[in-house]
Amino acid sequence: MIHPLFFNQKLSVAVVLIITIVAPIAGYFSIGLPPVIIVGGSACIAFICWYKTYLKNPVSPSVILPLFVLTVAALQIHIIEEYQMGFAPAMSRLFGIPWSEKSFLMVFALVGPTIYTLTSLGLYYRIPIAGFVAWFIFIGPGVAEFTHFIFPLITPDLLANDPHPITHSIAGSVIENMPNYYYKTTGRYYFPGMWTAILPMIPGCFAIFKLLILHKKIHRTR
Repeated sequence: MIHPLFFNQKLSVAVVLIITIVAPIAGYFSIGLPPVIIVGGSACIAFICWYKTYLKNPVSPSVILPLFVLTVAALQIHIIEEYQMGFAPAMSRLFGIPWSEKSFLMVFALVGPTIYTLTSLGLYYRIPIAGFVAWFIFIGPGVAEFTHFIFPLITPDLLANDPHPITHSIAGSVIENMPNYYYKTTGRYYFPGMWTAILPMIPGCFAIFKLLILHKKIHRTR
């Protein structure tokens, strides 16, 4: 007789695969390719790590939950800097994508915290999908935030030599006050979110290390 847990794991894998595929595709059509590469890449790596570790052996809430909460709290502080300094319109100018501040707030200030709250509850009850979200957060903000240090070196798609904010129509959407943070134009090495990018990276990277070491210990005892 097949154990019911088998079906729970298979269902979780199916749901996570759908999310991993559909979410980047939806993001591509609504925002553009560059952010999707970062988010989609993080999701694919998170899926592999989650599948190899948490799916079959959910980690004790006493281990993973504090790490997740700390990473999310640091991420929210990071998002404050991004919003204050115009991350979304700056990305729009950099890559020529229609990313408005309203869209940024909807995803990162409203939908995101809702998902994080439900994930915390899921980790407490060792729900498999919650483990995937946790791995995604550890890898995304935990590792991928280093891209903030690369953005000032990339030539903007729109008026790279103009240091002033611009308003422009991109893919049918008018994006207002797009700042230019190109280092060669401004002489200042900065991009929105760069100074606080390290905050979620610290608990995120530690969580990855901790979970992988724990997985190896469990694997050796079997």
